[in-house]
Amino acid sequence: MRCSRCSKTAVIYQPYSGLHLCEEHHMEYIERKVKKELRRQTVLESGDRLVVALSGGKDSSALLYMLNKFFSVRSDLELVALAVDEGIRGFRRETLRNARAIARELGIELHIYSFYTEFGFTMDDIASRGYEQAPCTFCGVLRRRVIERKAHELGATKVITAHNLDDVVQTIMINYIRGDIERLRRLRASNIAEFIPRLKPLRSIPEKEVAVYAYLVGIPLITVHCPYAHLSFRFTVKRLLNEFEMRHPGTKYSVLRGYERLMKFLPGREEHPRLPVCERCGEPSASRICKVCEILELMKGGSK
Repeated sequence: MRCSRCSKTAVIYQPYSGLHLCEEHHMEYIERKVKKELRRQTVLESGDRLVVALSGGKDSSALLYMLNKFFSVRSDLELVALAVDEGIRGFRRETLRNARAIARELGIELHIYSFYTEFGFTMDDIASRGYEQAPCTFCGVLRRRVIERKAHELGATKVITAHNLDDVVQTIMINYIRGDIERLRRLRASNIAEFIPRLKPLRSIPEKEVAVYAYLVGIPLITVHCPYAHLSFRFTVKRLLNEFEMRHPGTKYSVLRGYERLMKFLPGREEHPRLPVCERCGEPSASRICKVCEILELMKGGSK
């Protein structure tokens, strides 16, 4: 099949748009969308220190590659990579190897922090306890704490994560299904006052399209997967959304657009909401005791 924009052979087809794109035009399309999303989400200022959450997977590696391509000519901006080792045997070691390789290739400083060093236990330790909640529930909470805390220590002015369209829409649907309006509202806020501003430049790009971009620029596509992912509610929602997208192309974009329209009508919406603090650790928290402290207490007590 020929590219819709030139006579070259297409490398990808977008069912939702009907476009066939060759290597050159696909890369151009992805980079243009990332630049547009960055402009929509923030203004990059002279002296900004951008800390990129780098897992070593295709999304974060491709994003780091793009950001380096965009900003390598700007001496007034600094890119730093931050990786988190959750302690998942047979999985994280492989992705961290890739993270080190791409950071080294791009000449970007990489800092790696572990759950074990920060909390005294690993994700494998948590999973071995057999708690009713899926391991991913714990992992997400602890990862966010490590990224926020370490980004602050690294002097970050902005934190950049590689959440793609699939990730964002899954989160929206999870909170719709749970009826968690407050979380939906906080998801819409561009900056919670107590935290370093977070950017998601890939939020409007499907996971498949990021993967193709990564392949085209020579980023290894890691075949290992987290052994706990299939246990999560998110995994179920992901399968359902993928089936809807296959049968009805454009569903994921529709969910995102519908969510953004709906949020305009939520009462009490603030651009910079303030959160109370946890009574135990003093970190910002939506409840009296933050989720991290609850997990630490749970692991300390050893009860299910």
